[in-house]
Amino acid sequence: MTRVLVTGGTGFIGQHLVSALATGGRQVRVLDLRAPICAAPEVEYVQGSVLDPGSVTEALADVGEVYHLAGLPGMWLPQKADFDAVNRHGTEVVIMAARKKGVSRFLHCSTESILFRPSPLRGGPGDHSLLPPEEMPGLYTRSKMLAERFATQAAASGFPLVIGTPTMPIGPHDHNLTPPTAMLQHFLHARLQLYLDFVVNLVDVRDVATGLILAMERGQIGQRYILGGESIPLKKILQLTAMISGRRSLSIAVPGRLAEISAKMLELISDHVTHRPPTGTAEGVRIAMRATDLSIDKARRELGYAPRPVEPTLRDTIAYLLGSREHHKPRS
Repeated sequence: MTRVLVTGGTGFIGQHLVSALATGGRQVRVLDLRAPICAAPEVEYVQGSVLDPGSVTEALADVGEVYHLAGLPGMWLPQKADFDAVNRHGTEVVIMAARKKGVSRFLHCSTESILFRPSPLRGGPGDHSLLPPEEMPGLYTRSKMLAERFATQAAASGFPLVIGTPTMPIGPHDHNLTPPTAMLQHFLHARLQLYLDFVVNLVDVRDVATGLILAMERGQIGQRYILGGESIPLKKILQLTAMISGRRSLSIAVPGRLAEISAKMLELISDHVTHRPPTGTAEGVRIAMRATDLSIDKARRELGYAPRPVEPTLRDTIAYLLGSREHHKPRS
């Protein structure tokens, strides 16, 4: 049986993907800088960076398929150049090494944050494309866009690569709080909720893992498959969060421009004072202001992708966040 390599396999999506692959009887090797929180005995873990061609080449030994998930998912970093280094250059290193190795299939995990309509007057829900780098909302999206462009070019030149594009995954065991989970945690504990109302496409992380496997097995070379769930206004997400958690707060919608200015101020404080991630970023606001509905019809039709309703997953995520917070309370 072909061994599978998962880069970034200890991350939020990665751990669920690795679990699904191992449960399905696959031989799995993980390449990641971080050790797993809970190592599965049947999975081989290799600590290493996708920026190190030697580590990547060694991890590819006896590997036939590669799931490339390694990347920086947040939109704020102390060192801004890390976005381009890891998300773009790291992808190039892994793809070039996998091509040289001659793997039979390669899955590049991208993000819906880089998909925008060229014009609000053109196309339907499925008409989303990659805009030029200079039109991306910020450094994170620019790095992810360049990574996907490189992947697409590799596929066009004959490399057996498909692209899986998760929307906003949520669910239990998000130990490092990816942006969607961090957003929910913030709104769970904020008594005053200032929010920008936009279309949010939430998806269960376990469905994303299943979708990535389906894309690897059934996807057409060079094609992108959006792995999402339900598209819901953020206002409704806040209402569901309050209903599920039993926590009440005052929610006030703010204009996009005001949200962007506020986020810039938060980033300045993070950059020069706290050196900790802000509760919002200007890039995140720009993405939200341009957000539109994303169609998963292609993934349903060609892959058999069938995500579950979002409300049960929201309940699981909130239970995990509240339970995790209680677990980490200092004891008196």
